[in-house]
Amino acid sequence: MDLLPTPVALPRRLAGRPEWAVVDVETSGLRPWQHRVLSVAVLTLSSSGELLEEFSTLLDPGCDPGPVHIHGLTSKRLSGAPAFEEVADQIGALLTGRVMVAHNAQFDYDFLAHEFARARSWLPVSQRLCTLALNRRVSPATDDLKLATLAAHYGVRQQQAHDALDDARVLAGVLRGSLLAAEGLGLELPLMPCPPKQGSGYPPRVPKTPCAYMNPGRLPAGGPLMQGMKIAFTGDTRVSREELVARAVAAGLNVVGSVSRHTSAVVTNERDGDTAKTRAAQENGVPMTTETAFIEMLADVLPGTSHKTSPVHDPQGTPFPGPRSCAQGAAGPFIGRRFLVLGGQHDDAALIRTQIAELGGSVAVNLSTSVTDAVVLPGGENDRRMPRITARNLPLRDASWLQSLTPAPAPALGQSAAPQPPEIVSVLPRGGVIDLPHSKPPSRWSVAASWGHQTSCQIDVVAFIVDEDEQVSYDEDFVFYGAPESPNGTVRLATEGPCEQAITVDLAALPDAARKVVIAAAIDGSATFADVGAIEITIAPGTSERAVAEATLDAATTERSLVLAELYRRGPIWRARAVGQGYDYGLASLARGFGVDITD
Repeated sequence: MDLLPTPVALPRRLAGRPEWAVVDVETSGLRPWQHRVLSVAVLTLSSSGELLEEFSTLLDPGCDPGPVHIHGLTSKRLSGAPAFEEVADQIGALLTGRVMVAHNAQFDYDFLAHEFARARSWLPVSQRLCTLALNRRVSPATDDLKLATLAAHYGVRQQQAHDALDDARVLAGVLRGSLLAAEGLGLELPLMPCPPKQGSGYPPRVPKTPCAYMNPGRLPAGGPLMQGMKIAFTGDTRVSREELVARAVAAGLNVVGSVSRHTSAVVTNERDGDTAKTRAAQENGVPMTTETAFIEMLADVLPGTSHKTSPVHDPQGTPFPGPRSCAQGAAGPFIGRRFLVLGGQHDDAALIRTQIAELGGSVAVNLSTSVTDAVVLPGGENDRRMPRITARNLPLRDASWLQSLTPAPAPALGQSAAPQPPEIVSVLPRGGVIDLPHSKPPSRWSVAASWGHQTSCQIDVVAFIVDEDEQVSYDEDFVFYGAPESPNGTVRLATEGPCEQAITVDLAALPDAARKVVIAAAIDGSATFADVGAIEITIAPGTSERAVAEATLDAATTERSLVLAELYRRGPIWRARAVGQGYDYGLASLARGFGVDITD
């Protein structure tokens, strides 16, 4: 797998005062390369938010319209509407030279980009603004960030949800209110550059069938093979590689693209050959066998243990008999309060953020309406946000004030923390764990990451879908900027702004072999997380729902990659863990550690 270069970010502020093109689409499904746009609305606004022009139309997609119960667009109603290519020029003229605005903008952008591509044209958008990402920065006092909720907060009237034109009108009002709130806080807008699609990951490659069996370990001397063994091939073979892989998969073996300590055997006709896989096999003591011997062993493969019937283990490898409660974040005098730490050296600021979490408070990485206190360390008095903080009359604290307070004792293992009001989000320390609801649970969960708006280096959020050996089953289980969605759509990466990215996971659709989804961040180039500061993560049931947990994580001064969080199976339930483990190497080495075959 090649790690494609990260697109170069454009300046976050547009030159002059931009005009806006507010967009909403209704679609036949959720996958832009597979489903179609059924209706589209575009409202153009002046830089001051004044309405310039409205356009809306139904579209005949030439296919099943999908969830009619949501959008109400039946095939009969769409019959006779224009095809997208008939209105593409008109839509393109409205978008050209303007910032495209949408709620969950990547969704609308990707659908329009694919529709323009089908019309043998291109989407004339160079930057977009997501009102969902913008309001994550503003952090209004709302239960969630759904369009209807934000409309009520900003005093915008909604008449008909899931109607493209009405949704676009509502969104225009939400945009006006959001821009005023951002201006009051001195926030930069999360403008996203929109380079032309290069096709990578659209659609993702279809991998081999996932292996249904657990890895039984190494191939013993003289055989036999057992279902679930991880087999790697390297070098030239007499039988075509495709046929060997197909026969191995049909026998219940797990063909992997790289070699690690979890690999059962390497099949090669050149035991002394100098390939990356043979070197890795020698370094890890992985047995090697010839193609001829492997084919003979395929005739008698022992049955393996199915993932469905295997005992479930916790991340440390201890068998787990059933569900239990766990600490839901710290308790203490800071419950319900949110702190912004200004100034100080990296290590000093990280220590202060840890102390705040121990006292039950949450820690912000940027100024928003949810911030209740500011901690000013040496140099913090010169922070550009200080005028906004003093204008809001926020209490200013120092390190000595924190030292005078005593953290609440942590709950004993197996004991829940003190009950918190339902509106308080659980604050997880490094290593903290929370049970995800398992009584009628939501299927999709989102882990969103954000960092300082003034960060100049490029940060990439990625995800690995791993098995009981903490290895991917195949390269497509690595979700990153070059392949932003797993082949079956269960794990997706959304880039909402220059400093906001999120991984969404459909837990119900994950294969049985998937024991954990690991979410990480990596810095492109030579910068380290000391240059970035803290990373804030939120865990929520969906992209616009209220978060159930959050954590603020600091890496050490030399680290270039950071494991942020894990979603993992524990008995009959799923759990979320705030990890915060950093490494001195970059994304390529991190990916190799999870079994991804990276081509340098």
